[in-house]
Amino acid sequence: MPGPRIPPDGPRQRTGTDASASGAFALGGDLPVVRLGFGALRILGRGGLGPPPDRAQALGVLRQALDLGITLIDTADSYGPGVSEELIAEALHPYPTGLVIATKGGFVRPRGAWKANGKPAHLREALNGSLRRLRVDRIDLYQLHTVDPDVPIEESVGTLAELQTQGKIRHIGVSNVSVDELRRARAVARIVSVQNEYNIADRESDDVVDVCTREGLAFLPWRPLGTRGGSRTLAAELPKVAARHGAAPAQVALAWLLRRSPVVLPIPGTGSPAHLAENVAAAGLSLSDEEFRALQ
Repeated sequence: MPGPRIPPDGPRQRTGTDASASGAFALGGDLPVVRLGFGALRILGRGGLGPPPDRAQALGVLRQALDLGITLIDTADSYGPGVSEELIAEALHPYPTGLVIATKGGFVRPRGAWKANGKPAHLREALNGSLRRLRVDRIDLYQLHTVDPDVPIEESVGTLAELQTQGKIRHIGVSNVSVDELRRARAVARIVSVQNEYNIADRESDDVVDVCTREGLAFLPWRPLGTRGGSRTLAAELPKVAARHGAAPAQVALAWLLRRSPVVLPIPGTGSPAHLAENVAAAGLSLSDEEFRALQ
């Protein structure tokens, strides 16, 4: 996806020059992060497989993310597979105080496909691999990447809870879950975050966002820059709001997510330094009540 264009001085109503303009959220109650993170899938090769076409640029983007004030980086063992975590460690280890690295396990990539594997043995192996590649003794936020239809979510999450008692996981999150699956996961472990597909055009997880808002759980929307497939009203209003702010529609989409709920932490990803800067600039774009309602 090409980077959105913004005027030289950034979008209007910008209140800061880095991600800190988006405010802060205490992940798990004890890990303060600014509410605009970085998703480390798109620094890889095509389809999230293999090394990046420009390794130096990928490492530079990761370092730039920190320079721009980002304090949460999200990855997964299936990104690469393994390559994203290796790049993060190469670029940023030893990690600065205040940086939260979140990763996930529960997907495998046979011939490039995404196949769920929530079996306890696999999750233990996946976690240990992530610890090794990230060069840490404990993962700040370890997320079940998806629900395996062949494994009860209680069994998968219960395994993560066991690993947490062993000191290998600080906080547990879940991804790609329904409200009922979230309820079941919370019955066996303390869940601090949910990561589902969600954006201004795809509101299928509205009910999950509402539960997270009510319960104080972080909600990390993946594919946060999606703007296609929404209502006709959205298709008409989004470019109007963007033009009013001198911003791109994708930036307005990020601003909408930040306004949607105080627990929402978008994690847009990119392999482009310019696109990264443009995403971060969106953290300072403030939508009025009228604009927010128009984009509903």
